[in-house]
Amino acid sequence: MKRKPGTPPERTTYRHGDLRRALIDAGVALAREGGPDAVVLREATRRAGVAPNAAYRHFAGREDLLRGVRALALAELALAMEAELAKLKPSKSAAYARACVRAVGAGCLEFAQDQPGLYRAAFTIGKAGAGDGDPAKAGRSGLNPFQLLGAALDKLVAAGVMAPARRPGAEYLAWSAVHGLALLLIEGPLVGRMTRTQARAMGQRLLDMVEKGLG
Repeated sequence: MKRKPGTPPERTTYRHGDLRRALIDAGVALAREGGPDAVVLREATRRAGVAPNAAYRHFAGREDLLRGVRALALAELALAMEAELAKLKPSKSAAYARACVRAVGAGCLEFAQDQPGLYRAAFTIGKAGAGDGDPAKAGRSGLNPFQLLGAALDKLVAAGVMAPARRPGAEYLAWSAVHGLALLLIEGPLVGRMTRTQARAMGQRLLDMVEKGLG
């Protein structure tokens, strides 16, 4: 039976590791288009050009594939945060410490609006906390998004902006605020009700509140 024009040819052999990565890449593309619900093993195999059963050599099922997609989504989020941090001139000042926290938050909000499907996939299952050292979830710095936030908060303590006694657990307070606004913008009541400029302005107001609350 001839394959239809434009469809990928089926492949039955891959160099070690290639098929797993090809399926994850296909899953990432599906997540970009439709969020975590769009990540389906059969569609990923179709896009990778292999028979559906081939996927089970590398993934126990859909949730296993989704974990791989989620790791890459978190890595892309970390890169977006690092891009904002790279705009700053490093110093030991309080102003720089505050700017780092804001850069991490701004990077998160920008990524959520640029890649809403992938952002939702990043937080669908599993964990990516301070103790999660999976390099697949990290940016160029080797830190995942949650660890980047933690590093920024540590700078607040080092600069004397935050009292050491207020540092434990501060990641969860800051993250919940920024993540909450991100979800409101991409799948909540704020969807389509704000221009990007208005969304950025609201994001800055939120970051003002977070900064004051952490001090």
